[in-house]
Amino acid sequence: MSQEIKYAYLKSHPLFAHESEQLINDTCLLAKVKTIYRGETINYGEGEYSKIFLLIQGKVKIAELNDNSNELIKDILTAPDVFGDMSLDGSPYMDEFAEALTANTIVCFFTVVDFKKILQDNPMMAIQYANLVNNKLRKLENRHADLVFRDTKSRLIRFIKNWARTDGNRIGDKIILNNYLTHTDIANVIATSRQSVNVLLNELRDSGLLFYNRHRIELNDLRAWN
Repeated sequence: MSQEIKYAYLKSHPLFAHESEQLINDTCLLAKVKTIYRGETINYGEGEYSKIFLLIQGKVKIAELNDNSNELIKDILTAPDVFGDMSLDGSPYMDEFAEALTANTIVCFFTVVDFKKILQDNPMMAIQYANLVNNKLRKLENRHADLVFRDTKSRLIRFIKNWARTDGNRIGDKIILNNYLTHTDIANVIATSRQSVNVLLNELRDSGLLFYNRHRIELNDLRAWN
């Protein structure tokens, strides 16, 4: 991977967007780049080999398996974002993993040892990283509140609204979502069954609020999805 491409990838990420050319060039020496294909998993490593990943292009799901090998999706990430050993202590949660949801997903990654050194030498970047972690914690708190206080249909609608906000394309009077999630994926995010997701999506389609197929979801009534 050329220095120029690494530089462009790092410069495109919020953590490095406002950093100096010299800092980014120095960081390129520590960064590695990997293209991950749809369905490929990404393990975080442990100890001195533990890693932090910058999501440059594409989408990944963060998931874990319970004792019965059932998958729980903890988050859906769209570039740019950060994942991996977020605590930077060399002890990531070993049951957690990332999986690419799109073809040609690109990540830049560092060992935690190298990344901690970068943050220690650049306090403003450390603050930016802390803000990213705080936003993730807030997102998890909101999801926990949804599970406690909202019924399944309300959770699904809220999930679709958030999906549209972060990844939707407005075309005319519609919002278009590329449908890279299966019904099982959605069910695992909102803690319900695949059958329930199928029934509720059909209800929303029959009511005219959306249209969906394997490739895309069209949100028709923008007032309802704001």
